[in-house]
Amino acid sequence: MNNSFILRAHERGYNKFLSTGEASSYIGGHPDAVLTRHSSFNFGPYQSGHPGFGRLRVFGDETFSGSGCGYNIHPHHNFIICAFVLEGQLTHVNTVGNIDQLTPGDYYAFSAGSGGKHCELNLTTDDMHVVYIWMLPDQLLLPPSYSRAHFNALANRNSLVTLIGNADGALRVSQDVTVSRLVTDREVAVEYRPSSPAHGVYVFTLEGEVECNHTLLGRRDSAGIWGADCIYLKTGLEEADLLIVETSP
Repeated sequence: MNNSFILRAHERGYNKFLSTGEASSYIGGHPDAVLTRHSSFNFGPYQSGHPGFGRLRVFGDETFSGSGCGYNIHPHHNFIICAFVLEGQLTHVNTVGNIDQLTPGDYYAFSAGSGGKHCELNLTTDDMHVVYIWMLPDQLLLPPSYSRAHFNALANRNSLVTLIGNADGALRVSQDVTVSRLVTDREVAVEYRPSSPAHGVYVFTLEGEVECNHTLLGRRDSAGIWGADCIYLKTGLEEADLLIVETSP
């Protein structure tokens, strides 16, 4: 059964990986690269939290520190992996045939499907900060695919924008999942109505504060909500940045 919850920033899973440590075959960079990951749902060695949320299996808030830091090329099957770059530059390489560099506002959807590999690296000396979302596909063994787009925070200020899902300008994926973003610089009230009461909505506060159904969420706090006809969001006078993920059970 899907249950609603509030997840505070300090309650998330936390992992720190060194490029010279036990994970050195997987973690790129040498000799002082460090990769840190805060996980909203169980992932890797973090297995004491929420097992997932509907079709979502991973929500990773990650920082790559040090030139070359990241994930060496590795395989996936039957996962859709989305990345949203918040800071720095991400170099993404995949076996679909893409070599891509993404900067703040850029995001991608990589469907591994029947089998694909990718590599995620920070090739600069500045930190690279990214949010990864993994979801299950609605059909197994689809051909691998990759697409990318850009979210212009200034042009879309104070408006809810669909980044992934069945909407104009959004990236399409083979799953009943929608990812939206809201960046505000003033008080904004939004009534978010799921496409079905059976859907769940996961609200993650990247920056600032938001009232979510009258519960205050601070920076890196989140809420998972099931069975709601409408979710009420209200930001304050200071800047706020939210990711909102809607998913089927």
